[in-house]
Parts: sequence; C-alpha cells; structure tokens
Amino acid sequence: MAAAAAANLAGRPGVRVVVIGDQGTGKSSLVVAVATEQFPENVPKIMPPTRLPADYFPDRVPITIIDTSSSPEQKPKLIAECQAADAVVLTYACDRLSTLDRLSSYWLPELRRIQLKAPVIVVGCKLDLRDDQQNSLEQTMAPIMQSFREIETCIECSALRQIQVPEVFYYAQKAVLHPTAPLFDQEAQSLKPRCVRALKRIFILCDHDRDGALSDVELNDFQVRCFSAPLQPTEISGVKRVVQEKMPEGVNENGLTLTGFLFLHALFIEKGRLETTWTVLRKFGYDNEIKLRDDFIPTPMKRAPDQTLEFTNEVVEYLRGIFNMFDVDNDGALLPSELEDLFSTAPENPWSSDLYKDCAEKNVLGGLSLEGFLSKWALMTLIDPANTFANLVYVGYSGDFNSAFTVTRKRRVDRKKQLTQRNVFQCFVFGPKGSGKTALLQSFLGRQPSDAQPTNSERFAANTVELSDGSRKTLILREIPEGDVRSLLTNKESLAPCDVALFVYDSCDEFSWQRARDLLVQVATHGENTGYEVPCLIVAAKDDLDQSPLALQESTRVSQDMGIETPIPISVKLKDLNNIFCRVVHAAQRPHLSIPETEAGKSRRQYRQLLNRSLMVVSVGAAIGVVGVGIYRVYAARKNSSS
Repeated sequence: MAAAAAANLAGRPGVRVVVIGDQGTGKSSLVVAVATEQFPENVPKIMPPTRLPADYFPDRVPITIIDTSSSPEQKPKLIAECQAADAVVLTYACDRLSTLDRLSSYWLPELRRIQLKAPVIVVGCKLDLRDDQQNSLEQTMAPIMQSFREIETCIECSALRQIQVPEVFYYAQKAVLHPTAPLFDQEAQSLKPRCVRALKRIFILCDHDRDGALSDVELNDFQVRCFSAPLQPTEISGVKRVVQEKMPEGVNENGLTLTGFLFLHALFIEKGRLETTWTVLRKFGYDNEIKLRDDFIPTPMKRAPDQTLEFTNEVVEYLRGIFNMFDVDNDGALLPSELEDLFSTAPENPWSSDLYKDCAEKNVLGGLSLEGFLSKWALMTLIDPANTFANLVYVGYSGDFNSAFTVTRKRRVDRKKQLTQRNVFQCFVFGPKGSGKTALLQSFLGRQPSDAQPTNSERFAANTVELSDGSRKTLILREIPEGDVRSLLTNKESLAPCDVALFVYDSCDEFSWQRARDLLVQVATHGENTGYEVPCLIVAAKDDLDQSPLALQESTRVSQDMGIETPIPISVKLKDLNNIFCRVVHAAQRPHLSIPETEAGKSRRQYRQLLNRSLMVVSVGAAIGVVGVGIYRVYAARKNSSS
C-alpha cells in the first residue's frame, strides 16, 4: 500500500527508458535479460518495445524499454526516441575501451546537442569480460561525470551472469521518480534554493508550538504523516545524535532545528536516498519542480469577464499580521531583506520580476509600507489569482480558496444600480508617447519621473487612495503603451477588467491632443460595440508649460460633445495634481457616469429611442382599440336587452 501511494504521489502512469550506445555493447541482450531473467541465445538486432510490469519494482510504476540502433541511417529515429524519453540508458562494453572513450567524444556531447532533458544512466555491459587490471568503475567514471553533470549514476552489469541487470532499470526509474537535479547542486554539493525553501515551509508547518525546533513529539508526527510509521524513542535519539555530531547547531534543548532538518535531507541525498526527501515533499503537495501541485492550488472560481476577485477581511488581517511579524525593526516598512525572509518558504519571491519590482511606493531605504504591501497583493490578485493563492499558502495561510476571495458584482450590474461595492479599482492610462503617462504613474508612487526604468511594455502602479469621507480604496494604474492599443482592442473583453480609462495628453502640444482624442474615440467605440463601456477622464498634463490654445479649445469641445468631464489640468513638476487620483476613484464609484458617447453611439441611441416611442404609440393605439371594442360590445348588449 505504501509503495502504491508513493507511486501515486510521483504522479506518473509509467516511465519510458530508451537504451542507446555503440553497436555490439550489449543493448539488446540487456533488454532481453531484464525481461526474461536469462541470457538470450539469439538476440535480434533491435528488440521491440518491452514492458516491465508495475510490480517489478517497489514504486509500482510500469517501465517501457525502447531499444535503438546506432547505425547512421537510424539516427533521426534515435534522436526522436531520446527526446521522448523519461530516462536514457547509455551503454558501453567493459571489454572494449574504445566504446568507453566514445561516451565523452560522441554520445554525451550529442545528447547535449539535441538538448536532452532526461537523466542519463551510464551502464558498463559485459562485466564478466572485464579485465581485472582495468581501473575501478569509480576511477573510470569520475572524470566523465565531472564533465557531464547530466549523468545521474553509473553501474556495471552482466546479462550473461545476471549481475545487476534489474538494478540498471531500477536506477533509471528512480532517476525519473526521484530525480537529483531539482534537489541537489552537484557542483556546490548543497541543497538547491527551491528545495531549501520547500523544506523550510514543511519544517514550519510541523513546528506546531513555533519554538524553532521539532520536539520528539513533533518529529514523530512528521514521520507518521510522511511514512505512515512512528519512530521509536531510540531512533529519534539516534537521529539527533548523528546531526549533533556533524552539526552542533542542528539540535538544541527543544529538539531538531531547521539547520539540522536541512542537514538530514542533504545527508539522505548524498547517500543516494533521494526517495526519502521526495516522499516528504510529495506528502506536502510538491511536484517535480518543487511547486505545489494543482490539486493543492484549486482553479479560481468561475466569473464573468467584468468580475474580479478581492481579498476577504480574513485574508487582509492575515497579511497585516505577517507584515508585522516580518517587520523586525518595527519601522512600519519591510526592507528588501525582510521581504525576502517573508517569501523564503515560496519557490521564489513572486515580486522579483520587473512587473512587480517598482509598482508600489517605497521609502528612502527601499522599504515597503503596509499600504504598498497590500497594494502589491491586490495587483497580483488582479493579474493572476491562482498565483496569489499559491503564495498565500506558501507564506502560511491555511484557509481555502473560497475563504480567501470574494467575487465582485458584474460592472454592467453596477452601472444599472449606479453603485459599486468594490474596494480595488483598475484604471487604464492611455496617451501618446511623451504625453506624461509615466510621470503620472511615478507621482502616484511618490517618485520623480526620472526614477522610472525605460520599458516598452506595460507598467503598473498600485497604491491606496484616501477619500474625503476617510475611507481608503486601492487604485491600480495600468499604463498602456500607445503602440499596444490596437492589439489590446482586438480582444472583445479587453475593457472588461477596466473601471476607469484615463487619457493623458501634453497640454502644450496640439498633436499630442489629436492622438489622445483618437485613442479616446477608439476606446469609446470599442466599449459601445462590446457592451463594456467605461467611465473616461481626460488629463491635460504639463500644465506648468505654455498651453496650446487650440488643444485646450478642442479638448473642451470634444469632452462636452461626448458627455464627459472637461480635461483636468495637472503639473507633475509643480506637484499640482488637481486631486486626480481621488477623481479617478470617484469616477469608478459612479460607473454610470462619465461614459463617453461617440457620434455612432448617439445615432444608435436616438434610433433606439425613436423605435421605443414608435412601439409605445403602437401599444397605446392597440390598447385604445381594445378598449373601444369592449365599450362597443357593452353598448350593443344593453341595446339588445332594452329592445
């Protein structure tokens, strides 16, 4: 049962092993010998695919063995088989040193050339013919393994004598089910960072009393959870003694420390017991990339394109708590080192990418305030809710997906009700190049325009906005490069996640206004055609410079014609922003107002009004006719009765 469970944890229905090597090295004999447990008298040039049943090895995962030919005309097929392999067995003949030399001169470089991702098991066949004067396997293979780290292990065997034949395929299967590469850096001889992060999270989850050490009881609970068998007191003492001898700081008066826990796993791996560490990781939900499996991170709840997810109060309070926990110096901000520590139980810091790096306000030391911290989480939720939930789990949140998020009401419904209940708003910022879009985003984060890193891609700025009534809302500004607008609007639902659209132009440049006007018309038309209309505001940037009278006149006329607010003048240089961010939030809170109407939209609206009036007239006329017929019938009935 335990072996079957381990196989299920590995998540593989089978392992495909491809056997390659020079002609005459014993490939086909090896395949026949493992399948029949005897040496074949007559061996075909190439064996057909051979299957070892699930119960052949303890992991209970079947193996399919693919034999190959090394002839030049079969090379394309050999390459295709290698690229489809889970593991590759590379053979040489113990009695022919030339085939050993060909490992380094041809086979291993060729596998690199085709960018093989599968682990390689080097097998010396015909061990029974090996010269006793030859170097040992370790001496022979050490320099080769030093040059080719993709070699998982080396082994010698004899199909004739049935020596270590099953072990060849056991190690091949093991290399797939319990690979070394994700866990251990062979060069540095240490655990890889992602492995350390996962084991640290597991340690914290098992440290129930949060004293920084696993007591005997906690160690035993861990053992039962992972291996379904308790540890005897003598075994626990033995484990701690081994750790203490090699690493004194690995054990303290409370039990096994994180340092000791990590040391134990490094020791298991060095001794070839990778299955121990993999069993632990898989019991706690990790896959071969040392990320939580999909069944641990459920698919986000279904929602319409104009619905978003927001954190529940429970999660906001949880995030406040971990912010305070990791704010070691109590300065109200998380320094980069403190933030790294907070995410040290995740596969990596999710905010290390360019998208998140400079999207929130920081202090002069690079510290992230609580508002900035929560704003980054809000942005991540908007972009990728599943990734947000995964990182909540990585940092210790124990609730389920439904308790972490609420689904907002559809924007179309908000418009009908003329009210929204959202706490997070997204504003698309459009405008021609040089209009001041980036400067506006930078000012939202309390930075100078010159602080922005050059980029041709979208830029985000997330922060909280305090309104006149004292309430706070999260606002996310998304700068849309001018060159990306056309491709954005090819998607019918592109405006669905947008609460407000801002159109920025350089108020001293008439051409800048013309481009901003064109963008406004494109966006308004797209909204009318798709049903995802959004409130729009126009921003006249660089108000500290000489204004273009024509741009001012035209922008005022266009805004009035389209039924939206007149342009809002701002000067980032003078720090006179005319309360722009509060105005954006207010526009988002009144989703039925500030929606621009194009000429085509007006015509459609007037046509609908005319059609509705016509239908009303017809309906009223029909009703009068029905009433008239009724009156006539009453009159006729009375006349007949009187006569």
